[in-house]
Amino acid sequence: MATVIDQGIGTDTSVGNERTLFTRRTNSLLGVQIAGCGSFVPDQIVTNEQLSQQYGCDPNWIVQRTGILERRHAPADMATSDMCVEAARRAIRSAGVDPQQVDLLVCGTFTPDYHCPSTACLVQDKLGLDCAAFDTAAACAGFMYALTTAAQFVATGNARYALAVGGDLNSRIVNPKDQKTFPLFGDGAGAVLLSRGHAHQGLVCYQLGADGSGGALLDRPAGGTRSPISADAIASGDHFLRMDGRSVFKWAVRMLTDTIDLILEKSGMTIDDVSLFVLHQANVRIISAAAEQLGIPEEKLFNNLQKYGNTSGGSIPIVLDEAHQEGRISSGDLILMCGFGAGLTWGTGLFRW
Repeated sequence: MATVIDQGIGTDTSVGNERTLFTRRTNSLLGVQIAGCGSFVPDQIVTNEQLSQQYGCDPNWIVQRTGILERRHAPADMATSDMCVEAARRAIRSAGVDPQQVDLLVCGTFTPDYHCPSTACLVQDKLGLDCAAFDTAAACAGFMYALTTAAQFVATGNARYALAVGGDLNSRIVNPKDQKTFPLFGDGAGAVLLSRGHAHQGLVCYQLGADGSGGALLDRPAGGTRSPISADAIASGDHFLRMDGRSVFKWAVRMLTDTIDLILEKSGMTIDDVSLFVLHQANVRIISAAAEQLGIPEEKLFNNLQKYGNTSGGSIPIVLDEAHQEGRISSGDLILMCGFGAGLTWGTGLFRW
């Protein structure tokens, strides 16, 4: 049952010259379980040394500033939906559920195959599912938006099995000439299959947040109705992702610490109660700075960005799947997840497995 825990008033903070809002609204959504996990990354490994040889990127800078050693890039014939299909198929198989029982699919992505139709509809068709399907566009928070949305349908009895998928093919939208941004991103997808659980399972406390005043800090100026694709836009590189790295870094550290602290406070939990922290794999320095401020011990963090870089919507479900496969997650564990990115958007959830 979904219940409102707190309708707190948001507070204004600042990032560079921007004012940003941090909401204190939180909710609870129990009676939901993760029945299965799955993930997929392309086979092609791209190392820092390869980026140095091909684009002139500094391998030492990449490691020191981000912690990333390599990432995966999809081949030319692979699109976002293809990665999401494989991740979703593995999640269904992991749960041991008949695909025809799935009656909802929510896909978090900001690198869709097309503007229309939705990537979720493409995934639904390729899997042969008989279900409703739609996308959530919240960039690196996309999976958390998809997860909480799908969980609503399961908790209220409007879906028996719901797929929450997150995936992005970032290597197609970042400018290879941008030596500070291109090395950060990789391609990948992950998925979870949700079903009804017992009364204490699910999202003990969660928060979804958005602050459009910081939109210009991380955006793709051309390609929408405001600024359609044109020869001039392509020539200027406005169809690629742009990021104010310094401002985004400061915002991410502050937001990450604030939202985790709030979720623990509202749920009456402490760092000690959490079995594992699954944080968006954007930059090891963001994760480390937040962990230090909050007092999260290193053994409670599961990081894989050294292998995959920032896979945006795929980040959290890929970590979840790998952590589960390694035996780091057991029934009854409290898992704290947090995704954050362009929008500005964020989603944080304390999930009882």
